[in-house]
Amino acid sequence: MLETTFLDCNNINMDSLKSMPAFDPFENQELNNLLEMSKIRKYKAGECIVREGQSDTWLYFLMYGQIRITKAGKEVTVLSRKGEIFGEMGAVHSSRRSASAYAVTDTVCLATDIFYLEKLTGNEKAAFGYVFYRLMSEILAQRLRTTTDALIKAKGRFNLKFW
Repeated sequence: MLETTFLDCNNINMDSLKSMPAFDPFENQELNNLLEMSKIRKYKAGECIVREGQSDTWLYFLMYGQIRITKAGKEVTVLSRKGEIFGEMGAVHSSRRSASAYAVTDTVCLATDIFYLEKLTGNEKAAFGYVFYRLMSEILAQRLRTTTDALIKAKGRFNLKFW
C-alpha cells in the first residue's frame, strides 16, 4: 500500500469529494474536516485492505478500482462504484472487523480515520457528527434491507423459520 499524508483542503481534493454521491449532504467546512482526517491509499490487485478480526478506526471510500468483501473466506460482494463505502462497521462501532476487503484491481481509496472526529469541538463537532452518522445510518439501513431480502429468499428455498 502507498499512502499520502493527511490531506489539505484544496480545490482538487474538494472537487474529488464533491464528485462522490456519499458527500452530497456535507457542507464545504464539513468536507474540509473530513479531508483533514483522511489519506489517499493506493493498493495493488490482490492486496488486503482490511482484515477480518483486526481492529482499527479507518473508514474507506472507493475512488476507483474494485474491492472484494469476504467473510470467513467467502465472497460477500464486489464494490466497483466510485464513492462506495466499506469498513463502516468497525469505524462506527469500534469493534473488530467483521469482514475482509481485498483490492481486485489496482485500487485507490480515500481512507478516513474516524478517531479524529473526537478532536472536533463545539458546533463543528455537532454539525459534522450529525451529517456523518446520518450517512452511516443510511448505509447500514440499506445493507440491512439487502441482508433481510437475502434471508427471506433463503428461508423460502430451505423452508426455514426464524423468530
